[in-house]
Amino acid sequence: QVQLVESGGGLVQPGGSLRLSCAASGRTFTSCTMGWFRQAPGKERVFVAAIRWSGGSADYAESVKGRFTISRDNAKNTVFLQMNSLRPEDTAVYYCAGSVGLQSPLTIDSLYDYWGQGTQVTVSS
Repeated sequence: QVQLVESGGGLVQPGGSLRLSCAASGRTFTSCTMGWFRQAPGKERVFVAAIRWSGGSADYAESVKGRFTISRDNAKNTVFLQMNSLRPEDTAVYYCAGSVGLQSPLTIDSLYDYWGQGTQVTVSS
């Protein structure tokens, strides 16, 4: 069992940056592919980024490529999402998710076993 707790959300101006963190408890973190999804008001939850448990390669949604970077620190059981050049359309609740052993595809939320409670990111002037 893995429990996930996100932090780092908040209000930021367009063009600004935020770094989200997701702290995981449990002994299977190193075997988990970790992902970030987001859900804007009135819209479905969508994939943002994910990093594989094996090899550490990452996938990104087209809308965030070149602006967001996902990383993980297995020693600290934590995954990060560095978000730069933020836009108003990035406003959403961001969720951390984990999937034991997942290699591909990374974009489908139903393939993830564990979810955090979400953290709000608001991009507005």
